[in-house]
Amino acid sequence: MTTNPPTLKKKDFGSDQLVRWCPGCGDYSILAQVQTVFAELGYKKEEYAIIAGIGCSSRFPYYMSTYGFHTIHGRAPAFASGLKCTRPELSVWMVTGDGDGLSIGGNHLLHLWRRNIDINVMMFNNRIYGLTKGQYSPTSEVGKKTKSSPYGSLDTPVDPIQLALGAGSSWVARSADAFTKHLRETLKAAEANTGTSYVEIYQNCNTFNDGAFEDSTGRESRKEHVLYLEEGQPMIWGKTERKGLKLNGLKLEVFAINTEEDEAKALIHDPTNKMMAIMLAGLDGIGENPIPMGIIYNNPRPSYDSQFHAQVETVTHKLGQGDLEKMLHAGDTWTV
Repeated sequence: MTTNPPTLKKKDFGSDQLVRWCPGCGDYSILAQVQTVFAELGYKKEEYAIIAGIGCSSRFPYYMSTYGFHTIHGRAPAFASGLKCTRPELSVWMVTGDGDGLSIGGNHLLHLWRRNIDINVMMFNNRIYGLTKGQYSPTSEVGKKTKSSPYGSLDTPVDPIQLALGAGSSWVARSADAFTKHLRETLKAAEANTGTSYVEIYQNCNTFNDGAFEDSTGRESRKEHVLYLEEGQPMIWGKTERKGLKLNGLKLEVFAINTEEDEAKALIHDPTNKMMAIMLAGLDGIGENPIPMGIIYNNPRPSYDSQFHAQVETVTHKLGQGDLEKMLHAGDTWTV
């Protein structure tokens, strides 16, 4: 990155394109937070690249004054991977949705996670297909009535966090469109990580699935339902009734906190503990269970792209620069 970055502001990252989202869509908030974060990170505008697939969220590159691609359905990880491996100096951000990323694009996303390419992935999860006007998506709850499931969806929903952990992602987090400050801090932490940084963002589709995350994002309900994760801090939440998490055998258990002695029993968040991350990902906010927000898992390992360039450098030093013409005519050839 540039050694003398320019001083940019949020407005410098707004493009001249008309924003074509429904009024009140959660995407507006996410766009504003990303523009703010990009200005604060201090890179030049041409040092960012935003790659998107297909869907409401994937219009994102048009609304950012940076480089970017609006690609094809579900294939954003392939484009982003190729770009990062050929232009390692760029800060590459991928935008996808629960339909684009977890349905047709699920296989591509899986391999991005396991390879650990240095890309920041923002997955807008609104539990619906918004661009195609309200069909159930891979994350829609069982029983969801939509235009494509008028009698209720029978599909068991995908859990994006559990899927990322199972595929080998080294950095996994969750935030929400309504948590503006929290989202900004989460995105900054994602950029600071080397490797695939995956942020699931609860995003409200006020046209086709309004209030899907009301318990987690509503101004009052969030105070009783959201567990904000901080490394080294006890896992405690709740304003009216304070609660904490402890282990009961191999399960997480919710318990009431009334005294300092109770607080001492609460588990301390360790994002490097994968088994704990898997258990946290299983908390669905139903009943007494909270919804974890923040960095759920963070256990860095070398990125694919850094190892790729190191391997090429080693082989080039040993064998010299390759000759494409010579390679094409090596071995058995024939003329048609």
